Amino acid sequence: MDKRTFLKSTSLAGLGGLLSFSALGKLVESVAHLPAEKVAEDEDFWETIRKGYNLKFEFINLENGYYCVQPTEILEAYLDHIMEVNNLGAYYMRTRQANDKLRVANKLAVISGCLPEELVITRNTTESLDMIISGYKWKEGDEAVMAEQDYGAMLEMFKQVAKRHGVVNKIISIPKDPKSDEEIVDLYSRAITPKTRLLMVCHMINITGQILPVKKICDMAHSKNVEVMVDGAHSLAHINFKISELGCDYFGSSLHKWLSVPIGAGLLYVKKENIGKIWPLLAEGERKEDDISRLNHTGTHPPATDLSILNAIQYFLKIGADRKEARLRYLQNYWTAKVRTLPHIIYNTPMDTARSCGIANIGVKGKTPGDLADVLLKKYKIYTVAIDNAGVKGVRITPNIYTTTADLDALVDALKEMG
Repeated sequence: MDKRTFLKSTSLAGLGGLLSFSALGKLVESVAHLPAEKVAEDEDFWETIRKGYNLKFEFINLENGYYCVQPTEILEAYLDHIMEVNNLGAYYMRTRQANDKLRVANKLAVISGCLPEELVITRNTTESLDMIISGYKWKEGDEAVMAEQDYGAMLEMFKQVAKRHGVVNKIISIPKDPKSDEEIVDLYSRAITPKTRLLMVCHMINITGQILPVKKICDMAHSKNVEVMVDGAHSLAHINFKISELGCDYFGSSLHKWLSVPIGAGLLYVKKENIGKIWPLLAEGERKEDDISRLNHTGTHPPATDLSILNAIQYFLKIGADRKEARLRYLQNYWTAKVRTLPHIIYNTPMDTARSCGIANIGVKGKTPGDLADVLLKKYKIYTVAIDNAGVKGVRITPNIYTTTADLDALVDALKEMG
């Protein structure tokens, strides 16, 4: 059965507006022979994917970068996990929880591209990376390197260790339109001194969507005996990569963003040889120094979210990492190509389309970011988020795979009307 026949048959079957997981599998099979870039342009295919979401239509949601709603299959599985844990009560928590979490973490390590003994499930990127920053064995006068475009929670933690331990924070600024990877690498390189111990870098800058050359930065830093911590909050399940390919020492991500896990799940990767260097956030019982579980004690917490990670992974693998990345990049280029050169538009994402994927940021001359976000929502029923920091003044636009080009046409029309 080819794709068009499948789409027609599912429509006639009357799926109640929702796409089942088995139907999703058949749909993906119908395009398996096509390049990801070709599928990315197929609106019929993605319109059918959209049927797998139970969406609100009071507004167009273009702020999936904070938290993406789950496909119905994942949401229903999550509710089932809540019911099961509740029904079993303390029996589940005492007899199954630990093994289940380890099983999920092992599967997460496979799709993330690292060893299972190097990864734990956390609650979000902030917890993951702040654990490294606060748990690092700092000495007075040690230096850390970061960028003003890094996420605020991590910058605040670096400020705290500066006050607490006498760490010197050296902050660079990432150019919006770098001439080359080497320009960015050189910025970090020039900030490093013999006292530098840790460098933090975003894989994908959250406020602009700019993708940084992490592997090159890691190679440079390691040549100077500096460790690298990567903020991958927006890269995991967004662009196709493996943590092992980056060459970093530490990596954190939030799974409720692009993997579409319910809120409350993240991951922390620590290179095996570095595990013993970090103090746990909360004290754990006796463990070997290189046992990453010593960094994962958080007390009692809801396990249903962790269990849902398996369902989200299953969905992600069914869609396909290459197809998802290609679609997100296609959507971003679809709308930005129509507005990025307009005289009243301030474009805050690199013009080189290879340096971004699904996320972009635009401003409108004469409007504050808050005013722009307010107008988009109240007048045009388009939800975005205002960004007004680190020299970036605009709204961040983050579509997801359920977003249609018709949604983005509405955004384009609104932006043009503001000129």
